Amino acid sequence: MIVVAGEALIDLVPLGAGTDDGPAAGPAATLPALAPRLGGGPYNTAVALGRLGSPVAFCSRVSRDAFGEALLGGLRAAGVDVSPVQRGDEPTTLAVASIGADGSAGYSFYVEGTADRLFAVPDALVAGTRAVSFGTCSLVLEPGASAYEELMRSAAAQGVCTALDPNIRAGLIPDADAYRARFKSWLPSTTLLKLSEEDAQWLGGTPQEWLAAGPAAVVVTRGGEGLTVFTRDGDELSVPGERVDVVDTIGAGDTVNAALLHGLSQQDALSPAAVGSLGGDGWARLLGFAARAAAITCSRPGAEPPYASEFGGL
Repeated sequence: MIVVAGEALIDLVPLGAGTDDGPAAGPAATLPALAPRLGGGPYNTAVALGRLGSPVAFCSRVSRDAFGEALLGGLRAAGVDVSPVQRGDEPTTLAVASIGADGSAGYSFYVEGTADRLFAVPDALVAGTRAVSFGTCSLVLEPGASAYEELMRSAAAQGVCTALDPNIRAGLIPDADAYRARFKSWLPSTTLLKLSEEDAQWLGGTPQEWLAAGPAAVVVTRGGEGLTVFTRDGDELSVPGERVDVVDTIGAGDTVNAALLHGLSQQDALSPAAVGSLGGDGWARLLGFAARAAAITCSRPGAEPPYASEFGGL
């Protein structure tokens, strides 16, 4: 069982460009319509794992409002175990997306008083848990962030494989230096660190520095250029990206998270020791698999990760 811990939210994605004739347009100007989409980095990762066929559970706190019910419905449809999900009467977090000309996505968040911020540490992990994945807003917004952090440290102390994707949302981070220091404090409890080139630049470190602090491997995503893994043994291996007509990049990094965890499970390597000893051939297969999965997600709007039947395995 792979457990994904973190937020579930609603992405409000623009449909078309709207109309705007400039400042003179005044009340006549219109903004693009916004379509609600199920989302959140951890949520997308859980759905992607379910679609790939991995046994997966989602550990979070979800609203009882209509959005929350839809989020749970999306998890169940993907075969995700929702028994660890906590519920609350507070509203669902909203993320308003903006899509650039190259398909890249930016976000503005509405997070005050939302349900997922009140996540509490569960009494125990789901039976049979082999790995727990963390990341994104859930590790920023208190008081839930401290609860997720405690769960990460507890899982690592039990010898469980842990995966971390910080997925930086700078607009949610009030003190960048404090967050960077906190990120470093997670590394001794992290087995697999995955992050984008942009996240790495924002954090200001290097894969070698992070490896020295604890992870067995660091995977850096480079958009359409592919992925690179750095290992504690000093190895570095890259694979190219899969060429595809990009609609948008929403959920691409989350799909990579899921593909890495699913692929490690398929190679019976979901443990700290096994991740550390995975050879070059194993990493090449794993990164290539993740690149193919992410490309499919980028080829369609919103966070729509692929099903196992849509492409080959490792």
